[in-house]
Parts: sequence; structure tokens; C-alpha cells
Amino acid sequence: MSEQPTEGLRPLPSHYSHCFGCGREHPTGLHLQMAGGGTRIEGSFLVTEHHQGAPGLAHGGVIAAAMDEGMGFMLWLLETPAVTVHLEVNFRRPVPVGSRLDLAGDLDGVEGRKIWTTMTGRVDGEAVVDARALFLKVGLEHFAPHARRMRETLERPYNP
Repeated sequence: MSEQPTEGLRPLPSHYSHCFGCGREHPTGLHLQMAGGGTRIEGSFLVTEHHQGAPGLAHGGVIAAAMDEGMGFMLWLLETPAVTVHLEVNFRRPVPVGSRLDLAGDLDGVEGRKIWTTMTGRVDGEAVVDARALFLKVGLEHFAPHARRMRETLERPYNP
């Protein structure tokens, strides 16, 4: 994410400190920083040597995880917990280690428990990846047994 989020967007918090996507305490995670407002999400992460697949290039699965995590931040704006049920990622160009992947996404629709989102990832202004996802609203009880097993608590009500 650029130094300042786009006007009208507010910084959004990590949902869990050890999350691979957005957690500050995950040693090799993405440390994704996101901002959002209305039906728009923006953010970025720095691709490091820990995110490599081929030498010097980001692993496609890491890029897919970043897109999923980024679109999942829409759940903060909708104020509902949900899970990804479908993720489609289109890779346009390789993403070199050392690049900042800038993400911009939109809410495409909500119908009952279903939430549709899209996102584009850019490096130096060039679109390198795009994705769309379907999330399904769930209750917090979906996450509770797993949190207990890890001796964690559900600190925030909306799990991006």
C-alpha cells in the first residue's frame, strides 16, 4: 500500500497476529497491509526471498494466497465472518522477489450468505495478476474449535 491509503479508505487491522497473510508476528508471512472503505479494498506486500518459487520469482501459491487474503479484507467492511469457497487466480506476469505487489479490489455483490469480490495485483503499475472469489458467511462457531485447539481466542468478530 502506498504511504497513504486512497482518500476515503481507512487502514484495516490484521485479524490474527500469526496469520500468514496479514499477521505481524508471522516470521515469513506476507505482512499484508490493507485499507478499505465502501466497496473498495487496497493494499500491498513486499515479495521477499521467503516467498520464492523459481529462483528470484514469487511462488504462484503465495501470490494466490495474497489475493485471497486481500479480498478477504472486504469482510471487515461488511462486518461479517466468512470463508473462501471459490478462488480463481489469473497469472499474467511473473512477480520478481523485491517487488511490491499493490492490490486493489472491489465488492461485486452480496446475496444471502454469498459474497463476490474481485482484485487486481500490480507491480510498478503493470497488472500482473487478477482474481475473483466467492466467500460464504459463517458464524463465529466455525472458527471457535480451532482457536481453542491452538489456545487462542477470537479477538475480533470479523475474520478477513
